[in-house]
Amino acid sequence: MNLDVTWIHGAAGEPTLQVHRVDDRTFILRQGKSVTYEAPFLFLMTGDDRALLLDTGATDDPASFPLRATVDELIGDLPLVIAHSHGHGDHVAGDGQFADRPHTTIVAREAEAVRDFFGFGDSWPTGTVTFELGDRTLSVIGSPGHHQAAITLYDPRTQFLLTGDTVLPGRLYAFDYPAFLATLDRLVAFADANAVSHVLGCHVEMRQKPRRDFPIGATYQPGERPLEMTVEQLRHVRTAAHDVAGKRGVHRFDDFVIYNDPRQRDLLRLVMRGRLHKVIGHRPR
Repeated sequence: MNLDVTWIHGAAGEPTLQVHRVDDRTFILRQGKSVTYEAPFLFLMTGDDRALLLDTGATDDPASFPLRATVDELIGDLPLVIAHSHGHGDHVAGDGQFADRPHTTIVAREAEAVRDFFGFGDSWPTGTVTFELGDRTLSVIGSPGHHQAAITLYDPRTQFLLTGDTVLPGRLYAFDYPAFLATLDRLVAFADANAVSHVLGCHVEMRQKPRRDFPIGATYQPGERPLEMTVEQLRHVRTAAHDVAGKRGVHRFDDFVIYNDPRQRDLLRLVMRGRLHKVIGHRPR
């Protein structure tokens, strides 16, 4: 799959929304750092009958974040389902741009709505269900731990495993640690049973060199590491998470940082580091 791309990362003159065409039916979008430091990634997949947009970004203003116009240009009048990797604000803020779009379904962010829409029934979160786009069948895996309504999508066409904020090159906030461990076990088992080309989360927060996370709030991130992770890195996340189970707090590794049921002081240190960066940190150029 075509992931030969340099992502916008806050340099001067960049667009506010970047679109990377993986193939004629798969698109990865990134919201610009000039709009929001979160700079989330969004995933758009089309089938014969409908398209699915996974997440809608961290802001809702179509002038600075023309998500609706961009999606319409890519898929035309194809029916659209908007779902979310999870319900945090930086992944659902753009929903309103699609409120009046014809033939569009927006899945609510709450866990019950997610379970009902995808048809998990009593199998949530341990079961895996399918979602049909038309000659393109996605697998949907319940993935709570970071958020109670989190899901992971698997696309056999690209062999992408889309892990939201559960697994990514950055800070892994596990607010329900037992659920987080169970999710990682399920994802590794799924990857062992299915061909996975790339593990793709929704943010990049790690530097290439040194292997450390950028400060929270950074609007310029030169030298980002790649978005895509390998199945071996997924296994490493699972092993590391089990190794630090029972050790509440922050645990740093080369490719990610685990926040095990973060305490108030852990989050305060993160925020203070971000504020210091705003005063003395890098500037776009």
